[in-house]
Amino acid sequence: MPLPQHVLGTSRPDTDLPLLLADLHAGLDLGNRSTLRLEPAIGDGWGPDRASDLVVGAGFVALGGTLTDGNAVEVDVERRHSLPDTVSPGMRLLVVGLNPSPASADSGVGYHRPGNRFWPAVLAAGVATVDRDPRHALAHHGLGMTDLVRRTTVRADEVAPDEFREGFARVDRLCAWLRPLAACFVGLGGWRTVADRKAVAGVQDRTLGGVPVYVMPHTSGLNAHSRLEDLIAHFRAAGELAGGA
Repeated sequence: MPLPQHVLGTSRPDTDLPLLLADLHAGLDLGNRSTLRLEPAIGDGWGPDRASDLVVGAGFVALGGTLTDGNAVEVDVERRHSLPDTVSPGMRLLVVGLNPSPASADSGVGYHRPGNRFWPAVLAAGVATVDRDPRHALAHHGLGMTDLVRRTTVRADEVAPDEFREGFARVDRLCAWLRPLAACFVGLGGWRTVADRKAVAGVQDRTLGGVPVYVMPHTSGLNAHSRLEDLIAHFRAAGELAGGA
């Protein structure tokens, strides 16, 4: 029996697909299986590889390979307990986390877990102005959000290093495609795993897709080494890297 089909992006730029897929993810039940038919107007680099990256970034698991029909790409997917990317063209700053917590996957808002200091810090730094509203942050402040890995765990150390490295390659391609002015990597230990084992917080020598990177400590309340004041300062510095607050 064929799976129900969702057609997205017809005659629209492929850069519209991340938010269209995020809306679809939010509207489906956990475990829902369906066929995605992505048929945007052909963009630079559009094809099965980008479609596969978009499926992962939107919090779906591909159930097989992709099929192509002209500029359309079809893939069977399952809606996972995850969090979709909130990204678009024109981003000033792309926040790159490690992977979603159950609280984030449940709410659809990154860093939603009680005790996480992400939102208090970005609000105080002036990087966003509405608490726990990633769409407002994207639309009004150019603040995008993604994670290296879309598999939800209670703790980031439950994710294997190879998963982080595979996700790093996806985010590298995402930055090369959408070209935010800067990326802010939240999780110094994660950056050391995937990019530079000797890295310290601050602006990095290595870029993501040619985009300058600022690395800062994780905002989790479990990270007792960083005070809220320190996290605010890091977000302000990341905002300056992206061209000012």
